[in-house]
Amino acid sequence: MSACLRETQVATYAKLVKEGVNLVYLVSDSVSTSKIKPFLQEFPDRVVNVGIAEQNLMGIAAGMANGGYIAITGNATPFLISRSNEQLKVDISYTNSNVKVNGLHAGFSYGTDGCTHHEVNDVSVVRGFPNFEIYVPCDPRECAQMTEYAIKDRVGPVYFSLNSGNFPDITPEDYRFVPGKPVKFSEGKDLTIVALGTAVHDALEAAKASAGAYSADIFSLSSIRPLDLTDVIASIRKTGRVLTVEQHSTHGGAGSIIAEAIAENGLGAKLKRLGVPEGSYTKNWVAPDNKVYFGLDAAGIAKAVAAVLAGK
Repeated sequence: MSACLRETQVATYAKLVKEGVNLVYLVSDSVSTSKIKPFLQEFPDRVVNVGIAEQNLMGIAAGMANGGYIAITGNATPFLISRSNEQLKVDISYTNSNVKVNGLHAGFSYGTDGCTHHEVNDVSVVRGFPNFEIYVPCDPRECAQMTEYAIKDRVGPVYFSLNSGNFPDITPEDYRFVPGKPVKFSEGKDLTIVALGTAVHDALEAAKASAGAYSADIFSLSSIRPLDLTDVIASIRKTGRVLTVEQHSTHGGAGSIIAEAIAENGLGAKLKRLGVPEGSYTKNWVAPDNKVYFGLDAAGIAKAVAAVLAGK
């Protein structure tokens, strides 16, 4: 069964309110984008719509957090990251406000609205803001657990990068989210594959389609900060070959994080990064077409794996 990550979050918020959690969800004319309508109907006094004013959205959220609420903001990722950059930095990061920021339609999942509505730099940008914990859930089960952790256990700013679309649960039924720990989906000897959030679905599809042509340790990098790369580093030491996959720029995302780990730990591994090349815009196409263009679909990943294994 597949589910939308945004709807998964909203259902989790409703559950938490019924448990007595004092949260409020703020939107900037983004009721549809945030999928918050069922929550709004059930808890109308816990939704604040500030209109198309993303910078004010962040300032108001910080103020409500200072007033004792757990403040949540939800809007399309490009408008949060680009338009509200200063407010994210000053009002939330610098002050360590208890605000949870949901970047919706991350990557190029906003469809044909093009580079103004695609955001492939959000992880890179928020990595530059101290105090923010950063999460990119890979499936609904993980998303629900991350969301509950962010509300109940984490006091301070959290950023979620949420891809659009319906995704099946691929984490085990007994999965328990541990902040900082990448999720390992398969065991192999030929190479290590590290995928950012939902990109792990395509990596697993590519491995399945290979019919045993190669075996790989496949990880989902769902927790960006905090991050414990102990298992990934051990895998890289074993395989000596790494492929990163992300619907994000190769600058500042999973590719950069793994490159830093290879260099800082003297691993000397061969690395290939799949993503939107640094300095490139996305195409004004739907997400599946962008995935094909940038080699991020299963066929593109299989081609990249072959190149890594061939030493190219």
